[in-house]
Amino acid sequence: MDVAEFVHAGDGVWWGQGSAEPEPLVNQLLDAVDRIGPVRAFSGLTWNARLTHDIPDNLTVLSYGGLGVLRKLSRNGRLDVVPCHYSALPRMFALGQLPNDVGMIQVSPPDADGMVTLGVGVDYVADAVQHTRVLLAEINHRMPRTIGGPRLPLSRFAAVIETDRPLRASPSRPGDDVDMRIAENVASIIDDGATIQIGVGTLPSAVLAALAGHHDLGFHSGMITDGVLDLMEKGAITNAKKEIDPGVAVTGAALCSGDGYYRLREFPIVFRPASYTHAPAVLSHLKSLVSINSAIEVDLLGQVGAELAGHVHIGAVGGQVDFSRAASLTGARSIIALRSTRGTGDTTESTIVPRLSGGVVTTARVDVDAVVTEHGVAMLTGCTVAERAARLIKIAAPEHREALEKALAEQEV
Repeated sequence: MDVAEFVHAGDGVWWGQGSAEPEPLVNQLLDAVDRIGPVRAFSGLTWNARLTHDIPDNLTVLSYGGLGVLRKLSRNGRLDVVPCHYSALPRMFALGQLPNDVGMIQVSPPDADGMVTLGVGVDYVADAVQHTRVLLAEINHRMPRTIGGPRLPLSRFAAVIETDRPLRASPSRPGDDVDMRIAENVASIIDDGATIQIGVGTLPSAVLAALAGHHDLGFHSGMITDGVLDLMEKGAITNAKKEIDPGVAVTGAALCSGDGYYRLREFPIVFRPASYTHAPAVLSHLKSLVSINSAIEVDLLGQVGAELAGHVHIGAVGGQVDFSRAASLTGARSIIALRSTRGTGDTTESTIVPRLSGGVVTTARVDVDAVVTEHGVAMLTGCTVAERAARLIKIAAPEHREALEKALAEQEV
C-alpha cells in the first residue's frame, strides 16, 4: 500500500490512538506528506517517536490535548489543540469540524465472515468511521477481537496492510511513597459498590491497588488498564451493583502491559464508542459513579487545571469534565487527586495555588466534591468559598501553607 494513493493535498486525516494507533500507516503518511501536499491530521494519545520532532512542514497536527509525545510538539509550537470535552468528539467528526476525509485504524484479524473489530481502540474511532470517506487499515494479527464495538467488513476499507507486532505497552513508573499515601486517602472515601471511573498513569495505578480490599465495585471508564484487570481477578470489581450494564466492565480502549492485552479475554469487558462511554445521558444513570481524576494544579477556589504547564499542553480536558460533572451531579462523588508539590529538590512548587498559573480552568469548582493529596482529603461540597480555601490549604505541602494563607489574607483569590 502507498498511503499517497489515498491521501491528497488538502485532505483531513485522523487515526486511532494509544495501543491501537496504526503506526506503520502513520509513518507512511509522514514519509509521503511532502510529496502529497498540505494535510491536517488529528491524533489522540500517542507514543510514536516519529511525532516528537522534525515533522514535515506540510503536516498540521491537531489533538484534543498534549498527551504522550504530543507534549513535545506543543513545546515546539507544532501542535494545534482543539479544547473540547471527550464526549464532544463524535459530534465534531459528524459535523466535519475535525479532519474526516481519511481514517487510519488498527483492527483485529477478520473472522470467518470477513468481519474485523476495532480491538482495544473503539473509543472515538467507532464514531469517526461513520463519517469518513476513505478508511485504511492495519490488520494486526496480535490485536484481540473485542465485543461491544462495530464489526466492519473488509470491503469497507480502501486498502489494508497486515502486520504481526506486539501492541504498544503502557509506559509507567513504579509508584512511590507519596503515590501510595494519596491512593490510600482516595480509597478511604470510596464506598463498596461504587462504579469507578479513573484515568491512566502511576497515580491511578496506585489508587486501583489501594482498592483491593473493596467489594462489588463496578467499572465504567474511557480506558481500562492492568490495575482494573487485577481488581477483577481478585473479585473486588464484580460490576454486580451497577445501575446499567450490570455484570460487565464498560470501556472505550485498553492501555495495558504486553501480557495485559491477552488477559482481556478472561473477563467480561465490553468496548463501547465515546458516544456511549462519555455520554451525559448514559452517565446520569450511574447513581453509584465515583470519578477519580488527576490535575496539574488546583486553586483555592477548587478550580482544576489539567491542561497547561506554562504555555505547554501536557494534558487535556479529555473525559475529566464529562465524568466529574456526572459524578458530582447525578452520581456519588467527584474526586481530584494530585501530589501536593511538583518539581524536585529545592525547586518544588505547590500544586495547591492561589490562582491557576495556566490561566485555564479545566474542571469547574462546582464539579469537584473532594481534592486529595498525600496530606489528606479536602471535602468541598457544601462549603463556602472561605471554607474551601481553608480546607485546601490544610492538604497543601506544609512548607507552602504560610504563603497560601498570606495570599488568602491579601485576597488574591
